[in-house]
Amino acid sequence: MKIQIKAKANSKKPGIEKISETEWIVRVKEPARDGKANQAIIRMIAESLSIPISRVEMLRGESSKIKLIEIS
Repeated sequence: MKIQIKAKANSKKPGIEKISETEWIVRVKEPARDGKANQAIIRMIAESLSIPISRVEMLRGESSKIKLIEIS
């Protein structure tokens, strides 16, 4: 399954907002520096779906607000 993520780093209220099955907004506290926000996004998605982090992969958007995530 592929999901398009709109990432919001440095958020005061972290969480996931599902726009549709394949479009989510993910808010994390971590800053968008040195991949910290990306790691937090992957961790948050894995926790929300109760799956291992290893099953969540970022396909595109490592340096962009819009990201493409694949869940295997």
